[in-house]
Amino acid sequence: MENQDHNQSREAPGTGNTQRPFNMNHYATKKSAAQSMLDVALLMANSSQLKSVLHSGAQHRFYVPLLALISLSISLQVIVGLLLIFIVKYDLNDVKKQMRLNTMNNVATVFVFFTVLINIIITALGFESGGSSI
Repeated sequence: MENQDHNQSREAPGTGNTQRPFNMNHYATKKSAAQSMLDVALLMANSSQLKSVLHSGAQHRFYVPLLALISLSISLQVIVGLLLIFIVKYDLNDVKKQMRLNTMNNVATVFVFFTVLINIIITALGFESGGSSI
């Protein structure tokens, strides 16, 4: 009787004895999809910034630094996107692949961090003192 009470406490409410185990692959896929959507939004913003910088031409005082930073940001976003595709492709439950997936996830996280820093600098350089922005 005591064992039966113990087992019932682990059950999800209203599910009876059919509690599903946590699926790491499903979680990783959802996480990567959400991260990819944010990556696409930032990629679109960077594309718009690049278009504006190219349109303003070399007369903009930060033309070369902005061009380099936006290009670097776009490159990092493409790399992160590719890493996320490979992370989702592999089975997280395969112990032999967990170390590689962990490394790929860490690299993607570092690249996202640097992308955020670069975009902060792009935003700072993109605004003129007159109130008009690129």
